[in-house]
Amino acid sequence: MNSRTLIVGSLLLSFAGHLLARDKTDVLVMKNGDRMSCEVKGLEAGILQVSFDYIDGTTLVDWSKVARVESKQLFLVKTEDGSVYTGTLSTLTTSSERPVKIEVAESPAQGIEIDQPQIISLTPTSDNFWQRFNGEISSGITYSKGNQSTVYSLGSETAYVRERWGVRANFDSNLSSSNGATASTRNELTVIATRLMPWKNWFYASMTDFLQSSVQGISLQSSLGGGVGRYLKNTNRASISLIGGGAWQNTNYQPSSAPVSGHNLAAGWVYADAKLFKFSKTNLNLTAGLLPAISDPGRIRLNANASYYVKLFSDLKWNISFYANWDNRPPTGFSSNDYGTSSGLSWTFGLR
Repeated sequence: MNSRTLIVGSLLLSFAGHLLARDKTDVLVMKNGDRMSCEVKGLEAGILQVSFDYIDGTTLVDWSKVARVESKQLFLVKTEDGSVYTGTLSTLTTSSERPVKIEVAESPAQGIEIDQPQIISLTPTSDNFWQRFNGEISSGITYSKGNQSTVYSLGSETAYVRERWGVRANFDSNLSSSNGATASTRNELTVIATRLMPWKNWFYASMTDFLQSSVQGISLQSSLGGGVGRYLKNTNRASISLIGGGAWQNTNYQPSSAPVSGHNLAAGWVYADAKLFKFSKTNLNLTAGLLPAISDPGRIRLNANASYYVKLFSDLKWNISFYANWDNRPPTGFSSNDYGTSSGLSWTFGLR
């Protein structure tokens, strides 16, 4: 697998997820009495995303200030306790002292009532396969005249979500070149699939990862793992999950003068994912995967990624990202770590 293949594949996944617009027939009523006809795009991080016929782009609304919402669009509705439902949205009449109750109706005869503060996510869904995707594409470039160095970065995230399961694919590519030095490249594609268990906030998880790093001399590192995870925190301000399980890893190194051993490893797998939000302005995403080797006791590998986003306007954000790979016992003559930062612009599609 080369970087060109990864890039093309990632872009195809991303653009396939473009969501088609629909009629602005949803109804939104605010607690101050304002009533609007709109299209509800979704809810994430305490922000209700809506669009209007007479306003260009997407408008962000504080979910806690909403008194009533009506929509015939199908949504995946996720609550703080980890429950997930599918259906259209309507608001039940309650007294002013009681929390607003949202009815999620899978059919006219079957619905469930949920207190509005308990709802942390509304994701549009459809019988149309392509309209179930959402994600983002980011890119950046940095140039320095002093040493004629250039750093390129390209990344994308695409998610496919259903009521009980979902798949998320992340791709990151970095190329750094400077006058008089060999260009360094790093490409990584990670796919994580999850399925909810009968117990709330618990889920099964599987992981597939492909890594290429010229700094560490890795031609291709393939990882395959699985385990059980739990959402430790699930609110409109933060989402934190932890996964524990096992993994297998195969590493092909670039040719060297010394013989290389330890291509295959059986290892434990610990994966943490944290997302922190601030209404309509910023969000921080952190992920880290730890693989303590079982077949080579004492050897540990770590992958970590962090991205900080600042909203500019509409679906455009500025971001700064950090990545790091670490191996405490690399083959002789090979680097134990690779790390770097990049910044650029991100464009989101669907609900992100």
